[in-house]
Formats: sequence, structure tokens, C-alpha cells
Amino acid sequence: MAGPTAMRLSSVLALLQPALPLILGLSLGCSLSLLRVSWIQGEGEDPCVVAVGEPGGPQNLDSGTQLDQSDEDFKPRIVPYYRDPNKPYKKVLRTRYIQTELGSRERLLVAVLTSRATLPTLAVAVNRTVAHHFPRLLYFTGQRAARPPAGMQVVSHGDERPAWLMSETLRHLHTHFGADYDWFFVMQDDTYVQAPRLAALAGHLSINQDLYLGRTEEFIGAGEQARYCHGGFGYLLSRSLLLRLWPHLDGCRGDILSARPDEWLGRCLIDSLGIGCVSQHQGQQYRSFELAKNRDPEKEGSSAFLSAFAVHPVSEGTLMYRLHKRFSALELERAYSEIEQLQAQIRNLTALTPEGEAGLSWPTGLPAPFTPRSRFEVLGWDYFTERHTFSCADGAPKCPLQGASRADVGDAVDTAVEQLNRRYQPRLRFQKQRLLNGYRRFDPARGMEYTLDLLLEAVTQRGHRRALARRVSLLRPLSRVEILPMPYVTEATRVQLVLPLLVAEAAAAPAFLEAFAAGVLEPREHALLTLLLVYGPREGGRGAPDPFLGVKAAAAELERRHPGTRLAWLAVRAEAPSQVRLLDVVSKKHPVDTLFFLATVWTRPGPDVLNRCRMNAISGWQAFFPVHFQEFSPALAPQRPPQGPPGAGPDAPAPPGAEPARGAPAGGRFDRRASAEGCFYNADYLAARARLAGELAGQEEEEALEGLEVMDVFLRFSGLHLFRAVEPGLVQKFSVRDCSPRLSEELYHRCRLSTLEGLGGRAQLAVALFEQEQANST
Repeated sequence: MAGPTAMRLSSVLALLQPALPLILGLSLGCSLSLLRVSWIQGEGEDPCVVAVGEPGGPQNLDSGTQLDQSDEDFKPRIVPYYRDPNKPYKKVLRTRYIQTELGSRERLLVAVLTSRATLPTLAVAVNRTVAHHFPRLLYFTGQRAARPPAGMQVVSHGDERPAWLMSETLRHLHTHFGADYDWFFVMQDDTYVQAPRLAALAGHLSINQDLYLGRTEEFIGAGEQARYCHGGFGYLLSRSLLLRLWPHLDGCRGDILSARPDEWLGRCLIDSLGIGCVSQHQGQQYRSFELAKNRDPEKEGSSAFLSAFAVHPVSEGTLMYRLHKRFSALELERAYSEIEQLQAQIRNLTALTPEGEAGLSWPTGLPAPFTPRSRFEVLGWDYFTERHTFSCADGAPKCPLQGASRADVGDAVDTAVEQLNRRYQPRLRFQKQRLLNGYRRFDPARGMEYTLDLLLEAVTQRGHRRALARRVSLLRPLSRVEILPMPYVTEATRVQLVLPLLVAEAAAAPAFLEAFAAGVLEPREHALLTLLLVYGPREGGRGAPDPFLGVKAAAAELERRHPGTRLAWLAVRAEAPSQVRLLDVVSKKHPVDTLFFLATVWTRPGPDVLNRCRMNAISGWQAFFPVHFQEFSPALAPQRPPQGPPGAGPDAPAPPGAEPARGAPAGGRFDRRASAEGCFYNADYLAARARLAGELAGQEEEEALEGLEVMDVFLRFSGLHLFRAVEPGLVQKFSVRDCSPRLSEELYHRCRLSTLEGLGGRAQLAVALFEQEQANST
């Protein structure tokens, strides 16, 4: 028995021998863990638990309970909003701009010290060269000029003394812009500033330090450490330094005598704050260049000139423009060089990508062409020649190539020939004969793409000539997106709706009034309505029934249902009603700052539509004419059937007894031919109307009014921007609308096309035509 038992034991030990270290390690670890727990329990209270408790000392709670309580403190809780109904509701006032509410500031403000004599010359040159680079540019002078230059903000202090001018300038900057800007750059009008470099310098400096940065100069007879910034080369002042200096301005003006404003400022800063001028800070060097007299900027090539932030002195405006031309060319060359370096790096790195060189797009560094996922996303090409284009806005197959489009094509052809000559000269020189074919399309990811078939004449170095036909591809890439400055508008402006009503439209007027009550009066929108009742020559006379009696009754009922509402109406008599003549009547009854919303009897105004009217119509700047959505005829395009239960497919049957879905027509279109609805200010309309009367007089004006709508008046006789965009909030139900034969030929044709195109889409019309042909054949 001992022999077999020993053999089994030895076999078991042989099997467990590889796992013995693991078993011993686990046993030792468990033993040490149990021993450590017993030590911790014997030490008493956990000091961490005491720290979490109240400051009165240790809590009579065990550690587990205390930790659970701390966990509960960190659990998020949702506090429901509650407003006491007994307290009046206080509307929260929001700031005009979001950056004001967030407390953010602009980076840099530039102040230019000028004089009455140099304001029309040097100051104008400064404004034309650097004004578009800075958020704000101010000009400070002692005496007011007879007529300040247009587009320049000039501040006159009334005294030419240098210390007074500098003191009042700093006071003005602190009072009006101290809370809005981080940096203030002060310069003279005989200084040329390289604006992009100065803006980049301000962007690299910390705004939380008192900094006085510029070209350092020593005071006469002062110590080596006492330095001021030379005003001819400009200097930077931080906002924090300006805030600290402001209380000492009056004292410095009375105690310090100096003939130079820059030296006066330097002494004031040293005496009051102990801060002197520095030319280098945080690794950023302020570089300047002193331009010698009669020195040609085109021939200047020193490193100090090429890297300068400011150049001084500039004796005349033409020299300022020459300096600007020189530095602009240098910046352009530097930009092209950086682009070539980046393209070379992209080509080198593309070989290491999984796609290899096949993934390299053309031009290098720009996004690849848009890849459509279906045939509906394919970007089409527009065909053109040197004289015509075959993609017209009005749907015509061919129209003349003119205006900006013609200039765009000409620039593309000239650029193609220039690039060919740059690549093949001096071996070949190309001259354009004519454009054979041209194609272009707009890619939203890249820009405008061109494909040109050019007939060229190639000339060799020996003078041999030969005609060649070559295809070239070009791309006008999308540049940096910039926000266009627009005048400020508000949604609190009152809108005056104007509804011209013909006798034929009187039956549809009650439906408009009900929609006006639901969309404007009930939400308490800040809007009014004026009804313009247009009678014919023989309508509404003595003994004849009033065709607008029902409209007047509906308006009175609306005023009764909504106390405080006043619906004004005007009655006019016209044989051939013109939209312009009718608006002339209403325009005389309202102030010039009135915002008009010209509507039709099928318009359905609402809060969103009115707000977009307020935001898109800008006095003195822009008029807005929305494009409404026109529903198709329900006879040709019936409403969509109600959908099935949630989760079912689109073809699932509807539940029994379900009603058709309201507001879900089979289709419609944005009627771009209709322009009867518009938003504009009365002052802008009166200005355009006066220009029309000045250019067209007598019988010619009367004939022109027959064929013009209000949008045509703004388009032809106004310098305003005309904003034409689709408006999804304006949805008009289908109705059979008669076009008045009294309209001009152009307006009647436009009305007929709008009515016919509103019957249905091509698919619905094709089905209706097919069914009609089938019925006729049987």
C-alpha cells in the first residue's frame, strides 16, 4: 500500500510543482492583507474622516457612514425652475453683443496724432494703408478741420499744445475704450506701420502686465535707466498701464514741461509709476527703421528695413503709398514661399500615407473634389464661351456673358495663358487666339473650378509659329471667410403690414384676417395692419353695393375680439392698379422710419416671418424680398396619406379611422417669379421713388409705372442691397389666381408663369397628361 500511495503523491506533486510559487504568493498576500486590516481597525478614527466632518471635531460616525455621506454630497441634483406667480415677471435684459456679456475685449486700438494741416494728406494716407487691418482707428488733433475726410473718426481737443494733446488723448482712450481693448498703439501721422506685423506682435504679448513698448530714447541729462519711447516710431501701451496712469494725468500736465508729447509721456510714466520704455518683452522685439531723406523704398533691402514694424519719417502721402506697395510685395512673396514649402512637405508626407501618392489632391494642400454619394448630389458643369453662357438664371438656354461673370471668365483665361508662359518660357511663348470651350462649376469644398479648351499660338525661340489646342484646368480656391460688417438691427422694431386688396380678392380677405389674428395678434407681436381697398372705376359708387362690405365687417369683428387692436383701411379708386402707385398712397400716411411689410391676400404672417423681416431689412442698407413656398394643386398632387404606427415602414398602412395629415402636401416649390411680398423702410422707398421721378419724367414715368413692381423700383432706382432669399415660414395654399389683363405685358407674363408652374411638379403633370391621353384614346 505504501508503494502505490507514494507514487500517487509524487505524481500529484509533480503536477503541482509549476503552480507552487503562485499558491505560496497568494497565501502570503492574503495573510499580509488580513494583518494590515487588523492594524487599521485598531488605530481608531481615520484622520481623513475627521477632516471631512464639521469643524467642531471628530464625528461619532464610523468611517463607512461618513464616506457614504460624502458620496451623496457629490451626486448631482436637478433643481426644478419655479417662479412665484404672485410676483411680476421681470424680463432679462441682454446685451447687444455676446462679447459684452462674456466680458471679452478687442485686441488692439490705434490712435494717430495728427494736425489740422496734415489731416487731409498724411492722415488720409495712413487711413488708406492700415485702417482695414485694425478694429478701430482714431485720429486726434488739436484744432478741428473745416471738413474732416470721409470715413475717418476724428477727435478734436481744441488745443495744439503737445502735452495737452497727449494728455487729452490718453484721457479719451481711457474714458471711451478702456474697457473694450487690451492694447493701445499711439503713432504719428508721418509714420508708416506694417499693420499685420503689429497685430501679430500684440497677439503674442500677455495682457496682464504693465508694458510700455517701442523704440527707446534717452532723456537729455537723465540716467541710463530713464528712457522713453520715440513717438515717431509708435509705441504700445497695455490696458493695465493705462488704467494706472489715468489718475496721474492731471498732475503730470501741471508739473512736467516738454515740447515733445512722447517725451512728456515718458517722464510722466517714470515719475508717477516708475515704468520706462522697453524695446523687447517676452522674446518679442519691437523693430523700427529710420528712413533717410530722398531714399527710394524700392531700393531699400537691408534686414532692418525688411523686418521693421514702423518706418519714420514719411514726408508726404505718395511716399506712404510707395512704402505700402513695397511691404505688401514683400508679404506676398513671403506668403508664396511659405505655400511652396508647405506643398513640398505635403508631397513628401503623402508617400508615407496608406493611400500613397494616389491620395494627393490637386492643387496640393487644398481639399479633394466633392465626391457625390448619389446622382442627386452630382455637381453640374456650366458651359460658356467668350460671349455667351448656356446656364441662365431665368431658365433660358443661352444668354449673353456680361458683368461680373464675363470678367471672371476673362480673368481665368488670362491666368491660364500666364501660367503656361511661366512654365514653358523661354523655350515657348504662347498667345491666345480664342476660347474654344469653357466649363466651370462651384465646389463648396474647394472653390470655383474651370476647364478651358484654348486655341493658342506657340512661338519658339527661333520664331517658328504653330497653332495648338490645349485643355487646362484651373481652380479659384475659397479664401479666408470674413464677416461682412452690417449695421445693427433689432427685433423690437414695429412692422407695418400693408395689404392691397382688389375686388376679385375680397372673398379671400377674411381668411387672411383670421391668419393675421392667429399669427400676429394672439402672440402679441409688435405689428400693425393697413388694408388698402382698391375700387374699380364703376365699383362702390352711389347706389351700388360695396364689394368690400364683408372685409370691413370681418375687420370690425377682429377689433371686437381683440380689444385695443386697430385695423386701419384706406379706400382708393384706380382703373389700372399699379403696386407702386398703391404704395405711394400708403407711404404718405406713415413716418419715414416705418418698416413696411408688403403682403398679399395669400400671405400668412407669423412671428418667425416678422422677425426675419426685421433682421433682413436694414434702413439705408438693404431691402428684403422673400420667396414664398407655393403648394401644388391638390387635384394633381394629393395630400400624403397618414403614416402608420411608430416603428413601421414608410409603406405601412395607416390605422383605421386616421385622418389625413394637415399641412403635409405632396409637394410644392419656392415661387421665385413672385415678388409681391417685401420688407423695406419708408425712407428707402421714398429715396428710390424720388430717383425714379428724376430719371423718368412725364408720360415716360406713367408708362414705366405700369410695368414695375416695388422690387423693380429698388433694383433699378436704388443703391441699396437687394436681398432675395427663400422664406420657409411663408407657405401659401394653392388657389386659382386670375392675372389682371390691365397689367403690363411683362408682369402679366410673369403672373401666368407663376400660376402655371404652381399647378404641380413635372412628375405630377406628366401623370396627369398621361391619364388624359389614356382617357382620350378610349
